Amino acid sequence: MNLRGSSSIPKMAEEISKSELRSSAAATSTPSSSTTAKSRWSWPSVLRWIPTSTNHIIAAEKRLLSIIKTPYVQEQVNIGSSPPGSKIRWFRSSSDEPRFINTVTFDSKEDSPTLIMVHGYGASQGFFFRNFDALASRFRVIAIDQLGCGGSSRPDFTCKSTEETEAWFIDSFEEWRKAKNLSNFILLGHSLGGYVAAKYALKHPEHVQHLILVGPAGFSAQSDAKSEWITKFRATWKGAILNHLWESNFTPQKIIRGLGPWGPDLVRKYTNARFGAYSSGSVLTTEESSLLTG
Repeated sequence: MNLRGSSSIPKMAEEISKSELRSSAAATSTPSSSTTAKSRWSWPSVLRWIPTSTNHIIAAEKRLLSIIKTPYVQEQVNIGSSPPGSKIRWFRSSSDEPRFINTVTFDSKEDSPTLIMVHGYGASQGFFFRNFDALASRFRVIAIDQLGCGGSSRPDFTCKSTEETEAWFIDSFEEWRKAKNLSNFILLGHSLGGYVAAKYALKHPEHVQHLILVGPAGFSAQSDAKSEWITKFRATWKGAILNHLWESNFTPQKIIRGLGPWGPDLVRKYTNARFGAYSSGSVLTTEESSLLTG
């Protein structure tokens, strides 16, 4: 296994706090037992305070991928209701229904190496949309929505430790790999997806041919001055309040959901700014911006 840009992997657990990892997962997952899900989404979107759903997300992703030239297949890969040999359903979920990983596989040339792409925090595989065509010309590209994210299943999140939270992502990814019968692949992770990809490669190196980390979480990339500023800020009353909220799983996603019908518009404005005026590369077109924000 070739670990590209991953010399600091053993230090990752020291670089990212336990509360950050647990909150990252909790932010992307919402309770979703079969009864709750059916009742929650039975109302027309115009009558719901939170005008979103998994079906809405998948439909938005399909609209976004409609501008991709490379043909693709979208599927919901069944990963079961719990890891094999475990008496615990997916991390103490209240439902024993099977869980699914939303997966997109792009057409490729015969014998092309397999490239699996894992997105970052608060995102989905659609964030790679500008990369798919170029990569698909050389690789068999497979992009997923991690468990609890995007169009994938969202079991109740009850992890209480860093180890349980890592298992949430790593074990679900491994069950997805088994279901897809994949091995000897190139694994690419961005941001939090880089953290998960690196942890997975450490646990299952026999399946990973190359590891590519793009702006991964958990690595020391910030300057000493910035690190010192963050430490000092956390010691202030404002920092203490924000840290308490974060450790209590009070995340930006909860704020957005709490805003109800105004949430999507706020996300739209942030995305336009993040990938528009403040982008360091070519800015999104009007069509791309509209499709990316659903």
